[in-house]
Order: sequence, then C-alpha cells, then structure tokens
Amino acid sequence: METFIQQILNGLVLGSMYALVALGYTMVYGVLNLINFAHGDVLMIGAMIGLTILKLLEAYVPGLPGYVQLAIAIVGAIPVAMLLNILIERIAYRRLRNAPRLAPLITAIGVSILLQTFAMMIWGRSPLPFPQLLSPEPINIGGALISHTQVLLLVLAALAMVALVLLVERTRMGRAMRAVAENPRVAGLMGVDANRVIVATFAIGAALAAVAGVMWGANYASITFTMGVLPGLKAFCAAVLGGIGNIYGAMIGGILLGIIEALGAGYIGDVTGGFLGSHYQDIFAFVVLILVLTLRPSGIMGERVADRA
Repeated sequence: METFIQQILNGLVLGSMYALVALGYTMVYGVLNLINFAHGDVLMIGAMIGLTILKLLEAYVPGLPGYVQLAIAIVGAIPVAMLLNILIERIAYRRLRNAPRLAPLITAIGVSILLQTFAMMIWGRSPLPFPQLLSPEPINIGGALISHTQVLLLVLAALAMVALVLLVERTRMGRAMRAVAENPRVAGLMGVDANRVIVATFAIGAALAAVAGVMWGANYASITFTMGVLPGLKAFCAAVLGGIGNIYGAMIGGILLGIIEALGAGYIGDVTGGFLGSHYQDIFAFVVLILVLTLRPSGIMGERVADRA
C-alpha cells in the first residue's frame, strides 16, 4: 500500500507537469488545428531562463529564501517564453495557416530543432545542475514521501489550471478564443480579431510551459538543451488521451498519464518477473497513445472539432 500511495503521489506530480504542457498543445490545436511540436522546447527555454535568473540572484542578491528565488525565476521565465512563442507564431506559422497541413507540421519540427540548437550554443551541451532551493526534508503522507518542491509544484499547477479555466470561461478574451476555435471566419464577421486571439493563445500556452519548465528543473535538479523533447511528446499524448482541443481533457489526460506512467514504473518489474525495469517507464505514454488512437480517437472528453466553412 505504501508503494501504491508513493506511486500515486509521483504520478500526480509528473501528471501536473504534463497537464501544463498539454494545455498549450490543446489550446493551439483548438484555435488553429495545428500541432505545435516546438512547444516542448518552450518548456526547455523556460527552464534555462529560470536557471540563469537563479544564478544572477545568487551572484547579486544572495541570501533570499528559496521560495522567493523560485518565484522570481518563474516570473522572469514567463515573459521570455511568451515572447518566444509569439515570435514563433508570427514568423513560422502565420503565413502557413492556409497551407497544406504537412507544411506547418514540418515547420514545427524545424523550429524545435532550431530552438535546441540555439539553447546548445548559449547554455552548452552538458546537463546543468539546478539548485535545490527548498528544504530537502521530505513530508510523510501515509508512509509515502513527497518533497517541498513537489508540493509547491502541485499548488502552482492547480492555481495555473484554475486561472486558465476562469480566463476561458469568464473573460472576453476567453469568449473570443472559444469563438475562433468554433469558426474563425464567423468570429471575424462578429468583430473578433482572430490574429489577436491566436497570439494570446500562444502566449498563454508559453506561460504555462515556462512554469512547468522551471518546476521540472527544480524537481529533477538537472536540465539540458534536449530536455523538452520527451516531456513535449508525452504532453501531446496526454492531450490526445484527454481529447485534443479540450482544456479539461488536457488536464485530465496529463494527470491520468502521469499516474499510469508512475504506476507502470513501480510495478512493471513485478509484473514481468524482472525482465523490464522502471527505466522502461517511457513506453507507457506511447502505448496509451496507440490505444487511444485505435479505440477512441476523440479521447476521454470526446471533443469533436467542428467542420469549418
């Protein structure tokens, strides 16, 4: 039972980060019918910027509490990630909105490679240690352990998701986003500026990815220029699992995928008699993706993308 509780906690932590990234995928897809495969690298840039800010704080403002340092790193990483994603949309995607679907997909892969190359040139090839800013003393919950960093991650993820739901459901921008997602031409006839909505969508997704990136580094204590690839792919799997285009589906899919992966890593050795170990945990996301695409392509929430006039 202690192992089960431990893996559930691990899954919630991992799934919260997947959910934050999956929201960026699903919002962009809902508005543009585009899979932004460079989104995982926005997470990486957010983590790199956060680490750079922490190093500057250590050099020029030593002695700040760990929570304050992490807050400053996140607040500093968010606008950089937002600006980066806005530039990606403006330079790489805007002119391809009416192009065949293969063109934006290839462009997204190219942007991903460019971001990794630039990050390698700026921060180097080697993994970078991320400082441990919060107390290393774990919290005991029913025999399972969770760190202060993981508790903060869960709180930040929950706050970010609630804020996004309120923005989408209760604000004019949220109504505009839903209108453009339903039919951009009709929304334009009703006075909605589609370009402004699309830019806002990319910016919001980048902000969530930046939060996930900094907390990913804080949780795993190491970052590298390729760190965004696998979380990005798994977050895409989570978005498909929940129902691509549905923000609630992205949240559910991310958390569910994290729990599936954690439980799989905890028990795969026992199930296979030691043939497979916990280091095979990455296979679960892609097994889930294959099963969803085969059995229920619309995902858990069953979001159907409307045909556009």
